Amino acid sequence: MCGRFVLQADYDGLQLGFPGFVFPDDIQDRFNIAPTQPVLATKNDGSRRMDFLRWGLIPSWSKDPKIGNRMINARAETASEKPSFRSAYKRHRCIIPASGYYEWVLQKDGKKHPVYIFMSNQMPMAFAGLWEVWNSPEGDEVHSCAILTTDANKALESLHHRMPVILEQGSFDEWLEVNDKRPGDLDHLLGPYSVDNLDVHQVSTLVNSPANDRAECIESVKEQS
Repeated sequence: MCGRFVLQADYDGLQLGFPGFVFPDDIQDRFNIAPTQPVLATKNDGSRRMDFLRWGLIPSWSKDPKIGNRMINARAETASEKPSFRSAYKRHRCIIPASGYYEWVLQKDGKKHPVYIFMSNQMPMAFAGLWEVWNSPEGDEVHSCAILTTDANKALESLHHRMPVILEQGSFDEWLEVNDKRPGDLDHLLGPYSVDNLDVHQVSTLVNSPANDRAECIESVKEQS
């Protein structure tokens, strides 16, 4: 799964990782992004513009926006069929940039400790996502999103059995096509990311609280004995 992630405001790196995309000028370093918070994303509306969406997808038919609080991830294998996600899979896909993400791992002391997973070359990741528009009774539009997950690769399965879907740069155009997609059309993009391109290190339990959003969250610490 993916329940917390990081996005550093490295404009040069973002432009290399997402060539031709338009980024807002007010991106700030985020070291502990949590559900329900704004996340940077580009929708398949043809603009290639990055905007902020609420993390936690609210289906357009929902009567209560709180449903989005638990819709932060969507299983890639079933998203095209599940009532909460199938409409978004068909016509509302997005890409969510990230510098890395966190998982929590049970260690010898019997406690779960956070680890940080990031690209070996320090380039940004591109999470495959789904987005929706929800209209409130007051007439406001809420644009929200979920991150797709898939089976973990061999290097990460000991940390968690799921991982976010990370798209290769060459697949951005296909994922962001504006035309509707049928179940199965995009399955070839939604598998585990390459083992060789990811690094992992243990980080401080500062990450456990979303209130802690600073660079120390991603710094490596010695693993517990």
